[in-house]
Amino acid sequence: MLIVTGGAGFIGSNIVAALEERGETDIVVVDRLRDGIKWKNIAKRNLRDIVHPDDLPAFLDAHNDIKAIFHMGAISATTERDADKIVQNNFKLTTWLWEWCARHSSRLIYASSAATYGDGKQGFDDSFDQGDLAKLAPLNAYGWSKHATDRRFRTILDQNGFRPKQWAGLKFFNVYGPNEYHKGGMRSVVSQMFDKLSAGETATLFKSHHPDYEDGGQLRDFVWVGDVVDIIMWLYDNPQVSDLFNVGTGKARSFKDLALSVFSAIGKEPDIQYVPTPESIRDKYQYFTEANMAKLRACGYGANMTPLEEGVRQYIQDYLATEDPFR
Repeated sequence: MLIVTGGAGFIGSNIVAALEERGETDIVVVDRLRDGIKWKNIAKRNLRDIVHPDDLPAFLDAHNDIKAIFHMGAISATTERDADKIVQNNFKLTTWLWEWCARHSSRLIYASSAATYGDGKQGFDDSFDQGDLAKLAPLNAYGWSKHATDRRFRTILDQNGFRPKQWAGLKFFNVYGPNEYHKGGMRSVVSQMFDKLSAGETATLFKSHHPDYEDGGQLRDFVWVGDVVDIIMWLYDNPQVSDLFNVGTGKARSFKDLALSVFSAIGKEPDIQYVPTPESIRDKYQYFTEANMAKLRACGYGANMTPLEEGVRQYIQDYLATEDPFR
């Protein structure tokens, strides 16, 4: 049996789809569907079970045939203010799953985040050294919860404590692709811009408030969700590989490049309006992120990453611009 927590979410539902495409039949989704459109992310899947997160401990206690847990479930909104809620959902649940997998010789692939890098002044190297981890300063409670989890696991390993049969933490950068529609304002810029342009509105990007960057020149490591899932499937196929890894392209691109890719994919002439970055986030705004992918490459992952223009084209033409945008 394979369990995907957050399996009805963005990355989680793409993992579920990939597992099913590989012929897996015992897939269990753990998630809160609530009353929105999230259920549509898994509507095409053939699942063994759908489990509410509150029922997960009892479900695991009743089964001893769990091969691997893909733990993508989390409160991922960087704007969430309830730190107690974040700790319970992000830190405590993940560390509990680590202990459960260790006791039951199962495998755990879990979501960390590039938000652990904070303002990026310490760089974006996915070192799992305790001293290097201690230098990072996340800017919000979400990033801190992921960082606290990584540091806890590092301590367990340093003390030669119990560990899952395979473990891998994944620091996702700016992921875009199908099945993110339930995220509202937390969707990728591609999705939000496509909606604006489809409604006849003007595309908007933030002005730069940094002398080294032009308007729209702020840089991010935008990564196609298909590449993210490919990396996760590679880890699943290589159980001897355990570590903390960046998941990005390794090449930062500007928001302007992203916007131009959207215009190109829908066949419109570029028309971009630059608006001031909200003062509430201006002092914490990141102007550059770029994943160092050397560690994953050194472990043997050799696939090429999808270029930004191609990823945006696939997303728009194969999903967003169709009658059924769900994978």
